[in-house]
Amino acid sequence: MAISGLTQRFRLWLQPTRGLAIAEACIIGLVAALSAVFLKFGSGFLGTWRVQTSQIVPALLVLPTIGLSFGFIAGSLVNRFAPEASGSGIPQVKATLANVPITLSWRVATVKLISAIITLGSGMALGRQGPTVHVGAGLAAGMSRWVPTSPDHRRQMIAAGAGAGLAAAFNAPITGVLFIVEELLQDLSGLTLGTAIIASFIGGVVSRLLGGGSLQLNLELLQYASNFTLPEIPFFVLLGILAGFLGALFNRGLIASIKIYQNLHLSLPLKMALAGCISGLLVAMLPESFRDYAGLREYMIISEANITFAAIAFLSQFLLTLVAFGSGAPGGLFAPSLILGSCLGHLVGVSASYFLAVDSPTTYALAGMGGFFSAVSKVPITAIVIVFEMTTDFNLVLPLMIVSVAAYLVSDKVMPGSLYDKLLQLKGITITKAVSPEGILTKLTANDVMQHRVETLDADMTLEEAMQVFSRSHHRGFPVVENGKLIGIITQSDFVTKRDSDSYILSNSQSPKDVSLREIMIHSPITVKPKHHLSNVLYLLDRYQISRLPVVEGRKLVGIITRADIIRAQAEHLNYGNVTPESQPEPSYVVYQTRSPNIGRGRLLVPVANPETAAILLQMAAAIARDRHYEIECVQIILVSRHNSPSETSVRTAKSRRLLRQAEVLAKKWKIPLHTQIRVAHDPAEAILETIHERHINLILMGWKGETSTPGRIFGNVVDTIIRQATCDVMLVKLGNTPHSLLPIPHSPFPTPKFNRWLVTMAGGPNVRVAIKLLPALATLGDNPYIRLTQVFKPSQLKPDMTVLEQAIRILMRRRKLSSNVVAIPVQADSVAEGVINLVKTEGYDVVVLGASREGLLQQAVQGNIPEAIASGVDCTVILVRGAISS
Repeated sequence: MAISGLTQRFRLWLQPTRGLAIAEACIIGLVAALSAVFLKFGSGFLGTWRVQTSQIVPALLVLPTIGLSFGFIAGSLVNRFAPEASGSGIPQVKATLANVPITLSWRVATVKLISAIITLGSGMALGRQGPTVHVGAGLAAGMSRWVPTSPDHRRQMIAAGAGAGLAAAFNAPITGVLFIVEELLQDLSGLTLGTAIIASFIGGVVSRLLGGGSLQLNLELLQYASNFTLPEIPFFVLLGILAGFLGALFNRGLIASIKIYQNLHLSLPLKMALAGCISGLLVAMLPESFRDYAGLREYMIISEANITFAAIAFLSQFLLTLVAFGSGAPGGLFAPSLILGSCLGHLVGVSASYFLAVDSPTTYALAGMGGFFSAVSKVPITAIVIVFEMTTDFNLVLPLMIVSVAAYLVSDKVMPGSLYDKLLQLKGITITKAVSPEGILTKLTANDVMQHRVETLDADMTLEEAMQVFSRSHHRGFPVVENGKLIGIITQSDFVTKRDSDSYILSNSQSPKDVSLREIMIHSPITVKPKHHLSNVLYLLDRYQISRLPVVEGRKLVGIITRADIIRAQAEHLNYGNVTPESQPEPSYVVYQTRSPNIGRGRLLVPVANPETAAILLQMAAAIARDRHYEIECVQIILVSRHNSPSETSVRTAKSRRLLRQAEVLAKKWKIPLHTQIRVAHDPAEAILETIHERHINLILMGWKGETSTPGRIFGNVVDTIIRQATCDVMLVKLGNTPHSLLPIPHSPFPTPKFNRWLVTMAGGPNVRVAIKLLPALATLGDNPYIRLTQVFKPSQLKPDMTVLEQAIRILMRRRKLSSNVVAIPVQADSVAEGVINLVKTEGYDVVVLGASREGLLQQAVQGNIPEAIASGVDCTVILVRGAISS
């Protein structure tokens, strides 16, 4: 008891409080500063070694080699341990703060730190400020997991870590705070602002103490005081316009560069190696002073008029940054933006000296830094303060304001929106401004959220016709209309309610063909108007315990709104309207394949995943392929995170290839053409559907667990999708575990089950015909097969209809091997599931064959989930068959 009490008190002490937040902010600032200093000296050491080596060994040889090798090493490190560490890092931090589920942890921070050192040391024209923001945020995220913090508290700490990282990189604590407020978090609450200030202050101070001065400039610049006159204002405006236009062009170039690299379909290590090699070649052809990017920025600020050098520096830096950034290399854009701005400012300053009696290219270079930074990052206030903090020159504030604001306005006109938002959109993430949940319910109306396109049912439609409509749709309820006017609503829960009640229509032996929707629908349903706010809609949903409301104007149906629509609207606004990458899966990508001669009459697809069941499924596939003269197509799917593109993700295929070799052994024994492939995908069902379409599959054979815990699913997420959308025949197999069904077949290359006793349920329809056609081939899996065809009829039926059974027997009798072992015996039971389960338990069948139609969802509502009930109620193998559907 005492220990339990102490533990509880310790947990309470760790709960998020203002004091705890301040303590965390102090630690975060210190750790972020140390990491920034380590990044600065690490990359500086490698950069110095690279420059010195190029003075000893021919630059055209050594610089591309260093760029290629370092780029490949850094890319491999990121690709292997933390794919989230690629790129600048600021978009990832911004997405995390907007509640997008992107991994941010110590692992990501560590990989980012090491890979950024190697990348910058390779000579790529990127900066270390973006990585320090990412590293600081990652360290803060990892630290926040130590204590039971709330999501808001964690966001505040991550923002503080990002600000501390930027403050430490520039030795500019105010800049770190402003960048959080202006770009990342956009939150001015007291706790957020306080923790950001503390972390940024500590980060800036520690970095200055350990890492030296701010811009690494010499004493000449530190002692320089800027000056300007009123006649120069038009030139500063011109500088702002040029910075805005070229900054927007720079942003467009960055997006285009990323897309070009994506079209190459290379892995991250190869893309970074290519970028490093190209960067090394270009730098080797430039003057030696271009090999030190920090020195280049300093030279452009303090040098005398030199238009040619400034123009070459601007063009080369512009191109080199595009080459490096598009590859996904872990590096930022702050430093390149400042270099480009200093070059542009130098050019405008020299031009101004020809028209005015002034000589202040340094003032123009510094103002250009702020202007270009503002144009690229769309943070004019941060741009002004960052240059001011680095120079501590108050006279520079007015030129900075003119240039930064003008650049921001022009850039946002040419290319609206944040660059970081556009980088996230390339990954399928969209961030919009958040609205409080209370504001959503009172601000949004039913018209804003409702589904405008509504599927309806006619009042005179029969129950059987309604069942078909339900089976083809994912909706669980439909409005019922007559002459275009709403008169009722019907849901799957209505079927369940009436089935369980004494007044259930079908209990009186009425056929679904004879029952109209008028008899079972809800008359005069509760409705709302388009102008009703979501708060009113939610009240009605809760008041009447319903899940959907028709939206009407008069009696005309104009839409429908569900609880899911309201929840989705709230979630989108709580998450800043973000759409995560999971909602936009990319097509799968084939990384390995083998091909055999195309001599078959069709193709049978077998997705293999579980080594324990793969051999049995392949044995079944071989039996069918031999009977129908089919080729077998085996596919193994490797899933990757939706943050990564399947075509660009490096995967290991050794395990998958070993699994596919089993299929090759079996195919060789049976002399069946076999094709294999390994696909990298976000979603297994979509990858299977793509394979069906691309390879013109006639039949798919895949394993099934026999049950699912997913609400609203019959067979499970993947299998349900295949059942609904696959255009070919579908055969699902749930393998049994009874002792008598696991005896090996003689001369079989694999220990496969012994399938001798078959129970086939018959109820008519196309799926039964498909199952009967597959039976002769499947029966060869047993040494003496016995097949019983059965049809379940209710006790109230005096004489069952034997037409379906007789037709099936005639088909099977044509096969000589089966002619003496096929019987047709109906069984009496209250339900199909009960009848089949009792037969299996009393007579001991090895396999049960069912029809697995798309009508499963409605059958679940009317009669219960028959396939799942049977599969979970018996220990033998269960096979479900569904015939092909039109595309």
